Amino acid sequence: MAVNPLHHLELYVSRLDKSETYWGWLLPELGFTPFQHWEKGRSWRHGDFYLVIVQTEERFQDVSYHRCRTGLNHLAFRVPKRADVDWLTQEVKKRGMPVLYEDRHPFAGGPDHYALYTEDPDRIKVEIAAEEA
Repeated sequence: MAVNPLHHLELYVSRLDKSETYWGWLLPELGFTPFQHWEKGRSWRHGDFYLVIVQTEERFQDVSYHRCRTGLNHLAFRVPKRADVDWLTQEVKKRGMPVLYEDRHPFAGGPDHYALYTEDPDRIKVEIAAEEA
């Protein structure tokens, strides 16, 4: 059976406004286009796949997300070239977003893995790796 690996991914976020600023800038840079927009959520599409952010209900915000707990650790995206990683790194810094593992950047994933590691407002780690070796 041939399947498309992922249909969509839905992230619940603590502050929709802050997450929309982060993802609303980053995803279009990665080739996504705005898809859906409603009071408590947003989505962006890339081909047949889409990523959704939804405002977490107040009653579920008592325990915050942490990528080292059971569940999602990070999201990884690909870009064609190392120059794309370099450009995105500068843009992330200009926007005051964190660059993780800055002391080992861009080889924090190893000597053959050229990538930017950052995190969204809820501290979900985002990796952007160059396909080019």
